[in-house]
Amino acid sequence: MKKDMEKIRAAIASKVRDLRLGRRWSQVRLAALLGISQNRLSEIERGDGSFTAEQLVLVISTFNLQLDYFSVSRQKAGAELQNTLARLGAGHLREDSSLGAFESSKRVDEVILEALIAADSPRQVAAVAPVLVAQIERVNLGRLRLKAAEAGYEARLGWALENVLGAIRAELPRVGQAWRLKCRRAELLIGAALAAWPAPKPGAEDILDREILSEEGAAEARAARSAVARKWGIVTRITAEDFNEALRDGRGDN
Repeated sequence: MKKDMEKIRAAIASKVRDLRLGRRWSQVRLAALLGISQNRLSEIERGDGSFTAEQLVLVISTFNLQLDYFSVSRQKAGAELQNTLARLGAGHLREDSSLGAFESSKRVDEVILEALIAADSPRQVAAVAPVLVAQIERVNLGRLRLKAAEAGYEARLGWALENVLGAIRAELPRVGQAWRLKCRRAELLIGAALAAWPAPKPGAEDILDREILSEEGAAEARAARSAVARKWGIVTRITAEDFNEALRDGRGDN
């Protein structure tokens, strides 16, 4: 029982940390919101403590989250996805060791599609950038597009690929030789795939962020979204810089 509670506590702390980073909040800002010191927040994020129920309600309210955001079943699914992304190349994502020796049997393209459809945080969505580059020879972009179209997310995938392509081109001057070869290959294949992509349907709209729960929230995200998101009809606060940062951090010293 004690170990189960520790796992739940660690999972909640990890989700709050990912949420904070995804929204680009500093520890100082979140600590002030929760009425605790930055040092205490740092301890909790490391697993040395827990948030109170009142603090979690405040997080849900402030970030406009669904009520089941911290549910155990959803946490486990999110942790499994995050671990899989990390092992496929998203080195900036922290693995959840509480899952033990978990190994996903899913193909890389299935994991990428899951990240775009069911991810818990913007960081998991943007993690498709380093995963695509690291695993480009294992990804069939044609099959991935067909699967996305079947699920009704072809435009979302196109939006993600265009952002990944931009991130690759932004990072190319700074990468080492081994990673440069992967980036060049990914740039070639993604560019070719996008060149054959059908134009987004005029007026079609896809609300991506889980935190958008009202028309007011959608209107705010719609007004602030990037040109790429507008082109593909995606309503999201995720930007090109999120993909750039994921690729930069995910490759490490490569």
